Amino acid sequence: MKPSTNTTPRWMLYGATGYTGVLIAEEAVRRGHKPVLAGRSRDKLAPLASRLGLDMVAVSLDDARGLVSALEGLPLVLHAAGPFVHTSEPMVQACLAARAHYLDITGEIPVFENTFRHDAEARGRGVVLMSGVGFDVVPTDCLARYVAEKVPGAHELDLAIGGVARASAGTAKSMLESVPTGAAVRRGGHLQPWPMGLGVRRVRFSDRERTAIPIPWGDLVTAWHSTGIPNITTYMAQPAVAAHSLRYAFPVLQRVLAAEPVRQRVSKLIETRLQGPDESLRQRARAQVWAQARAPDGRQAEAWLETPEAYAFTARAAVRSVEEVLAGERRGAFTPAHAFGPDFVLSIEGVHRMEAYA
Repeated sequence: MKPSTNTTPRWMLYGATGYTGVLIAEEAVRRGHKPVLAGRSRDKLAPLASRLGLDMVAVSLDDARGLVSALEGLPLVLHAAGPFVHTSEPMVQACLAARAHYLDITGEIPVFENTFRHDAEARGRGVVLMSGVGFDVVPTDCLARYVAEKVPGAHELDLAIGGVARASAGTAKSMLESVPTGAAVRRGGHLQPWPMGLGVRRVRFSDRERTAIPIPWGDLVTAWHSTGIPNITTYMAQPAVAAHSLRYAFPVLQRVLAAEPVRQRVSKLIETRLQGPDESLRQRARAQVWAQARAPDGRQAEAWLETPEAYAFTARAAVRSVEEVLAGERRGAFTPAHAFGPDFVLSIEGVHRMEAYA
């Protein structure tokens, strides 16, 4: 896909110096954007801003007035600083106060739920609130809506992801925060706890069959809003041995990480030791997504996506989402597929969709 040639208003990228933030900043510049780079540390922002020829602003999420002031004249914030369960709400409040659109790249269920709680206020303030504009959850959200539209009246939806490369420190810290709550599914329209490791199954992805386990993916919230299907299970491919042992190992891990001081120590260790995929891996790796919708009368549809490596996809999808929001007239809280439609994912470079339905 060629870089955008449209004149695009300046917008803010908060969390610009993180692993994913840098990728988004580089993609934005490639597509002709000039985002204002933002974060807590001026010392970290300055080298990136200089390299990309962009403006910058250092402001803490604890500084409510400073955030609103920094947003003056900017129409949108793309929020890339996690764990979002701690960072999202201050930025949402600043965006509502400044009448700026809010987008983020979270995959955290509580954040999605909180974003939708602000729907009425967002409509009143004339802005869009949209969480999950990266690999969490653009591919799964779009594929969920795609198969749901093939099966009117569907009552069950299964989604699975596979081929995901190693996590960045930011992703790992967000996952760490979710360990105490465990897994979940949606049944009868309501989120319900689910024992981690229960429900191991085989899933046929576009490249091969894999073992997969239910996980608390963001689509347990977003696919519910996008499709209205009341029973949703989200899966992630795992090595068979790990998948089958998790049911016994996870409760121990959960008890250990229930203590906040322990999580804080592990979080610091993650930050110093863990790095995301290097450029070579981002360029050659592929991720897979599968979705199946089923109706009580036996009708069903399933489809597959192949996407670029997850972090490379996130950078592209996030910037494309910025473009769509700035070009539209939407107001309120949305999922990506609800706002842009099921084919939005196909506008992202390197994505292919396959289908089968009956």
